[in-house]
Amino acid sequence: MEKVIDEEKQGESLVLDQKAGNTKKLFIESYGCQMNFSDSEIVASILYENGYNTTQNLEDADLVLVNTCSIRDKAEQTIRKRLQKYNAVKRDINPNMKVGVLGCMAERLKSQFLEEEKIVDLVVGPDAYKDLPNLLSEVEEGRDAINVILSKDETYGDISPVRLNSNGVNAFVSITRGCDNMCTFCVVPFTRGRERSREPQSIIAEIQDLHDKGFKEVMLLGQNVDSYLWYGGGLKKDFVKATAMEKATSVDFTQLLDQCATLFPKMRFRFSTSNPQDMHIEVIETMAKHHNICNYIHLPVQSGSTRILKEMNRQHTREEYIALVDKIYEIIPDISLSQDIITGFPTETEEDHQDTLSLLEHVKYDFGFMFSYSERPGTMAARKLEDDVPEEVKKRRLSEIVALQQTIALERTQRFLGQEMEVLIERESKRSDQQWSGRNSQNTVVVFPKENYKIGEFVMVKMTDCTSGTLIGKAVGYSELMN
Repeated sequence: MEKVIDEEKQGESLVLDQKAGNTKKLFIESYGCQMNFSDSEIVASILYENGYNTTQNLEDADLVLVNTCSIRDKAEQTIRKRLQKYNAVKRDINPNMKVGVLGCMAERLKSQFLEEEKIVDLVVGPDAYKDLPNLLSEVEEGRDAINVILSKDETYGDISPVRLNSNGVNAFVSITRGCDNMCTFCVVPFTRGRERSREPQSIIAEIQDLHDKGFKEVMLLGQNVDSYLWYGGGLKKDFVKATAMEKATSVDFTQLLDQCATLFPKMRFRFSTSNPQDMHIEVIETMAKHHNICNYIHLPVQSGSTRILKEMNRQHTREEYIALVDKIYEIIPDISLSQDIITGFPTETEEDHQDTLSLLEHVKYDFGFMFSYSERPGTMAARKLEDDVPEEVKKRRLSEIVALQQTIALERTQRFLGQEMEVLIERESKRSDQQWSGRNSQNTVVVFPKENYKIGEFVMVKMTDCTSGTLIGKAVGYSELMN
């Protein structure tokens, strides 16, 4: 995810337009990062062309799919509770219903769901969604089905995603898949494979389609968008073997971002997620060059201690991270930054914890996503490091980090008071049907009276009040993106 979709949030059941002639019903829920939600749109598109319309009624579904997250143990436990619910419906109401697990949890646990727990009918990893029709045929013939083979080249660039539960304003466009960083705490390289990038023209074509349909904002997605590199296909690590011509005509993230902003000047662009070691200054300069690239970066740090960063196999030090942040603020002074932080990582001392708190004070993130460490089976940390920080210490440190972040967040939001800022109207406010809700360039939620404005319009809003995470204001006219 909506600054970043929390991997532990309640899943969303997704619905698209119905296709005449489709006789089967699909119920699909997604949990986790924005990539999972984007993948669910690909899955729905594939099944849409194979006889399935979607439904929001679980009891009526012929096929129930849950797109899963493995980033933390709590996220996996949430999925298991949903599987219990599905199976209760299957047992008591709809015995012909089939249940499948998609995504990272499917890749990590593989055949365990089928052979040991016997709670699902099919298991499909993130790179095998095109095989769903074949796998469903296997299931219909009474056999369990599994495909969790990781691909070296699959990007789903040839599939036009169906926009699920769309507001017609914001959309995800995936540009990379997988990750090569091998952080010791992370399962992503094992569940999504090695890093590869999508052909740029297919990205532009997808954005053009969104533009033509009236969408106003695109989020470019990847586990590590800044290391996007197209040189004709294949894994990023194999770029060293590329021909001279392939290298000369390659496209990196700076070029792709510049191209998107130039070709679609009336659309707004965001991107996520960035990794500090791959965030090049050229990207920041490109952001500063284009009004329609939002002034916001999600820049995970994980810890403020260089020693812990080394244990995590992060490819940056505290000092390098701070130098990068200082340079970003120098180029774009009004930018907003957000973070991911893990507290209680193995061997973390009180001094390491204080380093994290002091980093928060220095960077002054607008918001963040903070968690205590949970051991993930199969990772290097699980194999090599003892989970030796007591739970009560983890909880105390986490509460201190969260409290400090909340204080800083209020200060950062207050800086906008009195300013007139461009806001894209995205939906009706959850608290009042008389107000619109949208976000400014810095990704802060803004609410204001509806008046005669409409969803999808860019308006200038004068900020008059705020909470730690929401700005309150009054529209004063349309922005230049509406002209």
